[in-house]
Amino acid sequence: MDASSITFSFFLIFSGAAVFASLALYTRQPLIIAYIALGACFGPFGMSLVTDTQLISDIGHVGIIFLLFLLGLDMQPQALWATLRKSTVVAVFSSALFLVTGYFVAIAFGYSSMDSLVVGAAMMFSSTIIGIKLLPTTVLHHRHIGELMIGLLLLQDLLAIIILMLLLSMADGESGDVGTSLLVTLLALPLLFILALGFVRFLLLSLIRRFDRFHEYIFLLALGWCLGMAELAVLLGLSAEIGAFIAGITIATSPISQYIAVSLKPLRDFFLILFFFSVGAQFNLSVLPEVLAPALVMSILILSMKPVTFRYLLKGVSERRSLAWNLGFRLGQASEFSLLIAYVAIGGALISEKASLLIQATTILTLLVSSYIVVLNYPTPIGLTDKLRRD
Repeated sequence: MDASSITFSFFLIFSGAAVFASLALYTRQPLIIAYIALGACFGPFGMSLVTDTQLISDIGHVGIIFLLFLLGLDMQPQALWATLRKSTVVAVFSSALFLVTGYFVAIAFGYSSMDSLVVGAAMMFSSTIIGIKLLPTTVLHHRHIGELMIGLLLLQDLLAIIILMLLLSMADGESGDVGTSLLVTLLALPLLFILALGFVRFLLLSLIRRFDRFHEYIFLLALGWCLGMAELAVLLGLSAEIGAFIAGITIATSPISQYIAVSLKPLRDFFLILFFFSVGAQFNLSVLPEVLAPALVMSILILSMKPVTFRYLLKGVSERRSLAWNLGFRLGQASEFSLLIAYVAIGGALISEKASLLIQATTILTLLVSSYIVVLNYPTPIGLTDKLRRD
């Protein structure tokens, strides 16, 4: 069998993912850890069973596009406005603190200023996947903690989008042209949003209302809209991720948006498995000893500081102490956006390989430990006891 064929690679990835995911579920781990571990095992720095990781990464990048499209679809204005004041205060102060912490830890271990700045930026965010997946559905949609979590994560997602825009602008421009490139990007963003709103209002919603009974057609229309906006964003000098995010926002208020979100989730998960596999496959295990010490220090700080920070900030905006601790621990890790920031920064030659590995190692460690803390102490759909297991 041709070990370099895409079919054989897919066989290894998805069969291996099924095995690793089973082990992850038995040990109450988030599946993202299983996919990254699988990539590290099968990739060129492990057993070298999958060698064309660039192709896998390019295909898996579609999963990030769909992820941001679905985040846009879930950005309901009423959910954001309901907790905007409290969420904004907490999001701004917490993000600034984690940025400074990450920066100075990296500086202390001898990383360059640019490396340290990107490392600090990657530490600002909490995991949407862990936060949402480990919160019981009834709590997520019908309790105040669910509203607060959605508000905080949405604001963090918006901040992450801005960081990604800045990194992409810096990667595309020479050192002297970064300001010009960023200015063009910022001008292109409202233009893209206006074009998208106009298209949705005068054509897309009419098509959806007229043919909403044909589910296959709605599915194809959503795919075309998402990927079409992604390509238009690239033509305007933005990123495909930004285009997909705007595509989701502009149809979020449509009654059909939740059907689209549900329909696209399996397709998103398919591509996200490939993306996180590629993250693990590009993890150079031989360099791990060089980043292990800073990764451990960073992970300990993130795991201890985030719950405490969120607890005191939420208490400061009149939230109950028990709710503040609950939400703090659920958001007490680095994010999948941290991995995406590392991916974009290293792809644009903005940071060193060691800095990228530091971000990846810290993210993986905090996702791992944080998921254990939440599962062992708070109600989740995968709780170890009947008392803690809630759907």
